[in-house]
Amino acid sequence: MAKYVAFLRAINVGGHVVKMDQLRALFEQLKFANVETFINSGNVIFDTKTPNIESLERKIEKHLKQSLGYEVVTFVRSIPELTEIAAHKAFSEKELNTDGNTLFIVFVGTSPNKQVKERMASLVSAIDDFHLNGREVYWLYRRKNGESKFYGALLEKSLGMKATVRNVNTVQRIVAKYS
Repeated sequence: MAKYVAFLRAINVGGHVVKMDQLRALFEQLKFANVETFINSGNVIFDTKTPNIESLERKIEKHLKQSLGYEVVTFVRSIPELTEIAAHKAFSEKELNTDGNTLFIVFVGTSPNKQVKERMASLVSAIDDFHLNGREVYWLYRRKNGESKFYGALLEKSLGMKATVRNVNTVQRIVAKYS
């Protein structure tokens, strides 16, 4: 069995409150093994023999919609994939270590095409910078320079696809614990 992480969009925000023990039970109903949740923002770690990530995403989304009554867009990554994502150097160490700067990883379902990459490049500012790599967007937010215009819905509109955002520290902690 391989270990995966499901990053769930809009869990415990916007009135969609799900207790972590309920979320764990929902994943166990799907016959996943060793199910654990990691902080209350919709990160679920599980083992399965199913190697097809897209199939896993659809299966989880269908079950959560039936059980919770609303759509929960799901992004699944294997632990080896997540290790590479966490290690990717999208920005310089100097940028990452500057006071007020925060790196976020935006998970999307498919690799953004050339048009999306060009659109994201046009949105780079003194506050926000973006680096696209595979099915992830690395978003450097320079808080000291002002308030970002970006948040979940605007980021999704800019990308033209559903997405969920995690602080790089959360991703690194998951990798450290489960790899």
